[in-house]
Amino acid sequence: MFLEVDHLAVSFATRRGKVAAVRDVRFSLAKGETLGIVGESGSGKSVSAYAIMQILDRGGQLESGRIQFDGMELNRYTNREMRDIRGREISMVFQNPRAALNPIRKVGHQIEDVLRRHARTSASGAKSAAIEAMRAVHINQPEKRYHSYPFELSGGMSQRIVIALALACDPRLLIADEPTTGLDVTTQKVVMDLIAELTRSRGMSSILITHDLGLAARYCDRIVVMKSGEVVETGTPDGLFHAPANAYTKRLIRATPRGGIGIGDLVDPPRQAPQRPAIGAPLLQVRDLRKTFGKGVNTVTAVDAVSFDIHAGESLGLVGESGCGKSTTSSMIMRLADPTSGEILLDGRSLTDTPASRFARDPRRTSLQMVFQDALASLNPRFTARQSIADPIRRLTRENADGRTEELAGQVGLPVELLDRFPHQLSGGQNARVGIARALASRPRLLILDEPTAALDVSIQAIVLNLLADLRADLGITYLFVSHDLHVVRLLCDRILVMKKGRIVEEGDAQRVMSNPTHEYTRTLLDAVPSLPNLKI
Repeated sequence: MFLEVDHLAVSFATRRGKVAAVRDVRFSLAKGETLGIVGESGSGKSVSAYAIMQILDRGGQLESGRIQFDGMELNRYTNREMRDIRGREISMVFQNPRAALNPIRKVGHQIEDVLRRHARTSASGAKSAAIEAMRAVHINQPEKRYHSYPFELSGGMSQRIVIALALACDPRLLIADEPTTGLDVTTQKVVMDLIAELTRSRGMSSILITHDLGLAARYCDRIVVMKSGEVVETGTPDGLFHAPANAYTKRLIRATPRGGIGIGDLVDPPRQAPQRPAIGAPLLQVRDLRKTFGKGVNTVTAVDAVSFDIHAGESLGLVGESGCGKSTTSSMIMRLADPTSGEILLDGRSLTDTPASRFARDPRRTSLQMVFQDALASLNPRFTARQSIADPIRRLTRENADGRTEELAGQVGLPVELLDRFPHQLSGGQNARVGIARALASRPRLLILDEPTAALDVSIQAIVLNLLADLRADLGITYLFVSHDLHVVRLLCDRILVMKKGRIVEEGDAQRVMSNPTHEYTRTLLDAVPSLPNLKI
């Protein structure tokens, strides 16, 4: 075998003693093969990859096991010896491209650093080699992008730079650790197709670490399923997804949104979907909304003449790629930004008559609230969960903060004993519940959900989606669900708006748009979504 990991065990030293992160992990990889490692956060996927690369955190220790790469016993190599292996023989694409890049150094110079480190080019030829590496990952105008800083690039472009860095020295093994998290579906497909094309054309082997089973099914030859630091099942995508042997694998498959299933089918055991509330009169009306940035020849139109209604009790999905205008539209509705022109009405009364800078103190603020994509980043790290939920109660209502906080915790399924913990002491799903409870504190009539499950594992996503469906049924609340995941939108929404380059290009009933789209762009979005077949699990 090209790569063989045998009886791998990794622990981390903490204030409470050693914690076993990986136990007796075994898997192998053949030349030219793509291996998928799937599982939830904390399952040991990334730790196993970091052990191969010997880039464990300071508290991490390889307790036992053997890592053999093309005849080399990597677990016996010193850090100095591994520096020659990393980048030249084995390379890695990290999950967060912006964190992986130096924010104050031009991206072209960063690629040069890698080339020079492994003596792949002379000082005089470094620039042209870096530009060629960027061209290899299909970056347009690489001579111009060579001088860009990471903050000047989109998420998809930043990820291409990270791939260029990883492949600059022609490694024989590429490890991609959640390389598409946070990217929209079309950018995700472009990035994964690029990785697949480059590894195939260069005769490389690759490991894809992901919690997206659809992605693993589409791009991997074999799949390893991990849970709590152990391998629980291994097989081909076809065999694993049609006849899973392990209960945990079955639960992951069940929790993955796909065609032909309802929201209640995502959880284990399956449950009946809650009754959707009756749809009433228009609650929010958007009329000819337009937003531009810049002046003169540098003017960019982010939202262009957008009009739609959201009815009371309805869940409306707003979908499209990054940069299509979804977030700008939701920010204007939330009155965090002023439109260049157009009008937003709530119950027939204009919201745009008050500037965004003064709307925070407007009594109508209580009717509009938002749940953000990154639950952890949206919470004050110095506030406990109790304080985060209680803060808007004290600011916006006259209710008893303590009693209302515990009532909200109960509504979102957050145990009361967790209320006195800080965000870093809670899981991703628990932080998501805190964010939802905080948004519900003022009893809003319209809740804007901005990619609320994008960064969550599939099983946690399933729980949060069912929670949102329950809250809508119980409270009669209205949703604007902003997302790039069409399968998730189908599960939660009555109607879908599809945005492209600032305009609505398709609108209709969710089931109709998903099953029979009329616009070519909508069909492109649907084709880009990696999904599992309609399985009976």
